[in-house]
Amino acid sequence: MLQTVKEQDIELYKIVEEELNRQRSEIEMIASESYVPTQILELQGSILTNKTTEGFPGNRYHAGCRVIDKAERLGIERAKLLFKAEHANIQPHGGSQANQCVYAAILEPGDTVMGMRLDQGGHLTHGSKVNLSGRFYNFISYGLDRETERIDYDELERLAHEHHPKLIVAGASSYSRIIDYERIAKIAKSVHSKFMVDMAHVAGLVAAGVHPSPVPYADFVTSTTTKTLAGARGGFALCKQDYAKQLDKATFPGVQGSAHLHIMAAKAYTFKRAMTTEFRDCMKQVVKNAQKLAQVLKENGFRIVTDGTDNHLLVVDLRTKNLTGAQFEKALEDVGITVNKNMIPFDPQKPMITSGVRIGTTAMTIKGMKEDEMEIMGNMMKAVADNIDRATVLENIKKQVLELSSKFSLYEGYFDN
Repeated sequence: MLQTVKEQDIELYKIVEEELNRQRSEIEMIASESYVPTQILELQGSILTNKTTEGFPGNRYHAGCRVIDKAERLGIERAKLLFKAEHANIQPHGGSQANQCVYAAILEPGDTVMGMRLDQGGHLTHGSKVNLSGRFYNFISYGLDRETERIDYDELERLAHEHHPKLIVAGASSYSRIIDYERIAKIAKSVHSKFMVDMAHVAGLVAAGVHPSPVPYADFVTSTTTKTLAGARGGFALCKQDYAKQLDKATFPGVQGSAHLHIMAAKAYTFKRAMTTEFRDCMKQVVKNAQKLAQVLKENGFRIVTDGTDNHLLVVDLRTKNLTGAQFEKALEDVGITVNKNMIPFDPQKPMITSGVRIGTTAMTIKGMKEDEMEIMGNMMKAVADNIDRATVLENIKKQVLELSSKFSLYEGYFDN
């Protein structure tokens, strides 16, 4: 593993080696994380990183692009095929940048936009005041129904007719239910608004056909290629053909400079892999695992936000256990299980404390875990919650976590030479 790095920079080598060992030995249940195939590792570390260019295939600002153009075109065509999209731009460096590219394509500073509240499941780039989106544009936030904890579409419609936004943004980072893209599209059309969906969290599920696609309904769709797509460390944007030139111009030179060509090649592989039966089967299992885990946790006395999940994640209300998200996150990490503290709808706690955690099943499903392991995980989480101050019990759980994780390999033999 990294033999020349080991020879030249032993400090960095040891950090990478330590992280590899952490990923192999711990149980990863952060909803935004997954494990990429070795082909992605190779492409992202390939000689394609040496090439610099700006512009788009066939219309570059640097010479020597006749070869690299093939890789970007391949990625574009695969993205269009995978998601049945009219146009694809695979240059955004991440999901946040993809969102910025869409905003830059159709908005002016100060324009009114609607997006989901951050503290009820939305994303920073959907109008949070601490993010550029909330500083540059006049975002109006919609949220959840207090009783059902699902999107309040009546409120969304009322706000749209009241404020007449230029753009309505859908998508979430901690929402466990299917979003009614068709209904929001109709609302957007009724107020002459454009409609964008940020599907970063569910893109892999969409690609596999186990979650509805927003592409038929939205003017723009953005995403990362990480998370459930389990691929390259980057983003992309899809749109109707009518907006293709606007999106491309907003991406370059509007928001970004030189494209990351090695990452775009990895994206091209990501899209190809997402078309396989193996990938589709994995995504189906991701959802089954999330639903099983939600069921077990509920049986163990936890309250599940929305009472369940339709996708890869669940949000757990810890107030029934008299714990905060920060407490439970740390206790789980101490025994080798990683989740992240997360606000629940209408949370009385501060964002760095929270009343809940967000749990995802993508990474461990990729490793091979199924419903039986989810039951074990749910029981372990109960044991941690019920014994959070009992060091001896937690030490025993830590041994159980290591024993369970050791049954599911990661990059076996790939780095071991």
